[in-house]
Amino acid sequence: MTKKIKKRYNRIAKFYDILNKPMEMAASGWREKLLQEAKGKVLEVGIGTGKNIPHYPHNVELTGIDFSPKMVEIARKKTKNREDVTILEMDAEEMDFNDNSFDTVITSCVFCSVPDPVQGLKEIKRVCKNGGKIVMLEHVRSHKKVVGPLMDAFNFIPLHIYGANINRETYDNLLKAGFDPLQIEIENVWLDIVKLIRISNKV
Repeated sequence: MTKKIKKRYNRIAKFYDILNKPMEMAASGWREKLLQEAKGKVLEVGIGTGKNIPHYPHNVELTGIDFSPKMVEIARKKTKNREDVTILEMDAEEMDFNDNSFDTVITSCVFCSVPDPVQGLKEIKRVCKNGGKIVMLEHVRSHKKVVGPLMDAFNFIPLHIYGANINRETYDNLLKAGFDPLQIEIENVWLDIVKLIRISNKV
């Protein structure tokens, strides 16, 4: 499954920013809110084409990873004049970092695409420092009576095109990955579909 999804993202990499322009009209404000919480040594999981790079504070040391080599290639072009940014090709489900490596871990509409989201979240928990912060901007399955089933019914379309699921239950996956519910704070930023999730990591 990972190879199949990687192939899909490689295929659309050069068109990805163009395809996402309509969504960016709404997402730019959410993105700024997300990135203002980045502190210290930061890891962005699923950095994609690097849309977030220009918006990071200059007082952070940023490492971005993505499993798509084509996406990584584009993201690296956006690191000019940013010696504090490193972009690596790496799978979120199997990171090459030591335990307790990062002060902040950022994700931005990523866990719709990670083939095994629970394993990816376990890896985030592992590489984030004890007492560090995880901040996620993610779209999830709605729990509205009509909207949720519709998202289930149409999930096959983005899954086939991008390898992205629109009906992931990310909060449940966080609990399965071992996060303490008392350390999870969730803010709805658009209906009950797009959420800003803040986690105080406890190892």
